[in-house]
Amino acid sequence: MAGFSRTLASSSLVLTSLVLFSISFCEARDILVGGKTDSWKIPSSQSDSLNQWAEKTRFQVGDSLVWKYDATRDSVLQVTKEAYLSCNTSSPVAEYRDGNTKVKLNKSGPFYFISGTKGSCEKGQKLIVVVMSSRRRYTGISPAPAPMEFDGPAVAPTSSAASFKASLVLALGGLLAWVLF
Repeated sequence: MAGFSRTLASSSLVLTSLVLFSISFCEARDILVGGKTDSWKIPSSQSDSLNQWAEKTRFQVGDSLVWKYDATRDSVLQVTKEAYLSCNTSSPVAEYRDGNTKVKLNKSGPFYFISGTKGSCEKGQKLIVVVMSSRRRYTGISPAPAPMEFDGPAVAPTSSAASFKASLVLALGGLLAWVLF
């Protein structure tokens, strides 16, 4: 009977881990720009640039960027690529002046932001964020690949993080089924 209780306890642990693992890949995050509250400023050096920080951070569709700044002295402008490159503040896509700005990243691709304070963008107070494609919820069923018509040798599919996660979830599910039965 003690063996059964231990098996049941370990099964519960595996199931709980599986659920938490699955949930962690589906949650959107609020990401503080620069990782600290005083990051929206003219950088003191190239290595202090927000773009250096953004290159090391993975952004997903559904995440939100959060800026903390003095609303009496600055603002955040979401702009086009052209306006970003030229530091043009005249026609922003969106303008935020509240000091506690939150912008939802609702699609994959680049997002461009510059300071609304005259001259700050030219001094480096700007940010490009590249958003990865949408998270996919794992349903347990993988669709069959579409048939391909072309001349040439067959190419083996490459591994990706998504397929790795799906394989891990399936393996954990199989382990759970084996432990329970």
